[in-house]
Amino acid sequence: MIVPSSNTCLEPQTYRILGSRTDVTVHFTRIPVTRIALDDSSDRQFDPAGMQEAARLLATADVDVIAWNGTSGSWLGSEHDQELAGGITAATGVPATTSTLAYLEAFRTFGTERIGLFTPYTEDVNHQVIASYERDGIKTVEHRALGLSENESFARVTDDEMRPGSLELAAAAPDALVYLCTNLYGANITAEIEQATGVPVLDSVAVTLWHALKLAGAPLLEPRWGRLLG
Repeated sequence: MIVPSSNTCLEPQTYRILGSRTDVTVHFTRIPVTRIALDDSSDRQFDPAGMQEAARLLATADVDVIAWNGTSGSWLGSEHDQELAGGITAATGVPATTSTLAYLEAFRTFGTERIGLFTPYTEDVNHQVIASYERDGIKTVEHRALGLSENESFARVTDDEMRPGSLELAAAAPDALVYLCTNLYGANITAEIEQATGVPVLDSVAVTLWHALKLAGAPLLEPRWGRLLG
């Protein structure tokens, strides 16, 4: 996993999701990412050259899959992440994915066409995500943005802060509720929200791990991390 440097959620959360499993290990390296906004300085954080250098380091551990565990492709566009994954594989010889590509694979696998979108981001980032998803055939029926831009702050969002917006989004009856951000502890309340609303939940950390496991040919996830991901 290639990790945004200011992310404090995805590493511990990934190991929580794996639990006591011994059939798979996950290894991490970081690239500098500190803020999420629609401007050139933010976009430069996701430069393919830096990603490839990080991927080369991971490849020395003889890993089976490399994932950019960040959602930047959801507003930069899926083409950006397709090129990114292709560049990583070309540089390392290792199959690659990203959080955005993992979501698109999940949407295809589960027939998801209409989503409720929950993010910690600012409204303008959300609108860019919605437009990007629309180009990939995914309609956002309702969305919530918490208005944050400093990446480190996303992991400080509490379960209680997520519940009201989650329930409101689920009331719009989407095919799935999407917690979009790998520094957001959405997986903590996935089972709770699914049970309360009947709407499947797709959390970024869980979905990225799900796709990496799928590419590696490993068993998938327990239903409590998202009933679609098992």
